[in-house]
Amino acid sequence: MNGAESLVRTLVNHGITQCFANPGTSEMHLVQAIDRVSDFNTSLCLFEGVCSGAADGYGRMKGLPATTLLHLGAGLGNGIANLHNCRRAGTPLINIIGDHAIHHAAYDAPLTSDVEAVAKPVSSWIRSSRTSNGVGLDAADATHAAMGNHPDPNGNIATLIVPTDCAWDEGIERTQSRPFAERAMVQPHVIDTIASQIDSKTVLLLDGNALTEEGIRAAGRIAAKTQCSLFTPTFPARVEAGPDLPSVNRLPYFPEHVLATLAGYSKLILAGGDVPVSFFAYRDQPSSLVPDGCEILHLAHRHEDVAHALIQIADEIAADDMIPMNGDRPECPQGRLGARSIGQALAALAPHESIVSVDSGGGGAAYDVMRGCVRHSWLNLTGGSIGDGGPVAVGAAIACPERTVFALLGDGGAMYTLQYLWTAARENLNVKSVVFSNRQYNILEVEYLRMGVNQIGDRAAQLFNLNDPPLDWVALAQGQGVPGKKATTGEEFADALETALASDGPYLIEAEI
Repeated sequence: MNGAESLVRTLVNHGITQCFANPGTSEMHLVQAIDRVSDFNTSLCLFEGVCSGAADGYGRMKGLPATTLLHLGAGLGNGIANLHNCRRAGTPLINIIGDHAIHHAAYDAPLTSDVEAVAKPVSSWIRSSRTSNGVGLDAADATHAAMGNHPDPNGNIATLIVPTDCAWDEGIERTQSRPFAERAMVQPHVIDTIASQIDSKTVLLLDGNALTEEGIRAAGRIAAKTQCSLFTPTFPARVEAGPDLPSVNRLPYFPEHVLATLAGYSKLILAGGDVPVSFFAYRDQPSSLVPDGCEILHLAHRHEDVAHALIQIADEIAADDMIPMNGDRPECPQGRLGARSIGQALAALAPHESIVSVDSGGGGAAYDVMRGCVRHSWLNLTGGSIGDGGPVAVGAAIACPERTVFALLGDGGAMYTLQYLWTAARENLNVKSVVFSNRQYNILEVEYLRMGVNQIGDRAAQLFNLNDPPLDWVALAQGQGVPGKKATTGEEFADALETALASDGPYLIEAEI
């Protein structure tokens, strides 16, 4: 057994069995090892940003890390935007990065780079293997690092760098000698203090495992008893939603809307969430979005067992059962197509237990329409680096092959990682993509006008315009093996969605809005 095979077998011994790969020459011994270990599954991605985004989606749904297999610092650099999102989501992930042999590094070959420096901004744990006999132990430590309790904003990404000579020389397989760390419990005195202060003027800001079914039900019990309000941050990593669960609202995006939403509340309790801040700075807006006179109380950090803390509070105040939303499915939309009507069609037709992955664009509007009538898991773009939604959907589909996965994407953001369609076709994944085709970077136009500009000049408009030449998303999908259809009205979109849901494998709808 060489070092590469000891790494792969050690990962499998720790329950890590999925890899999203875009390997190069320095990873060939790892590829050979993967060929020898049948329990380790690999999915080829044609761009490293698809690898990192897919590993993020897999980890969010599975609760265990997937690995990426990337080529040197350049390959890691190509995947870094979606690793940024993964770090912000707190998703467990292990990067396996090949490197030049230790003795070869001194020659400064063309692809030589400081891999650790590239990894540092997105990794909570980094190690470069130094001996082939140590690679298995390094891999074991990487799994425990990825599954550890890391406070925000460090995230849960472990990066293991494997020089080629450490891969080709003799290695030692490692078994799992200790369990992964449990989430830290909130102290009883904190539970007692918070429980005594919740009232109708209180907001519970939920994140982390507070947004699992268990956590949301407990929060719903508290809300039913105290009349407090439940919110998530603007971009939580994963939310369970459906008609059998209580209503949990989401904080708006723009700072003035957040301040208006929180106005009138006297207490903000952080139950996994952080103090809300403006996504960007504006001249006339504060960075902190807590209204004057609103007291901040801290229940739990996101990496702690927030759900258990909420259950304890619900029991402490003798809360009865929560109040479910019990919403009915709407009718399919008719007439003009827009973000709201697309959400209406999804709410009408999406199977229960779907997974919805959302990137930039109008997809976020579907949350408020779907959450009361369709049981689903909602996966947000977390770090603001667009191009995440399609790859996350790929990872979620591999983690949960029995569930339908929707990727709701803006056309500009989807172009960053459209190679995800090829992987979806190759793996025959049940991913139904909806591209909101307004043929512009709409959010940039909105932000430009927020500067106080009354009119967008022709040259500035060209930096937001995607219509010259226009993108043909059906053709782009078909070129990668994914069938598709274009829709311009509510009726056409509903018909295309029914076709997509009846199809075996991936499907794309270009929604002209």
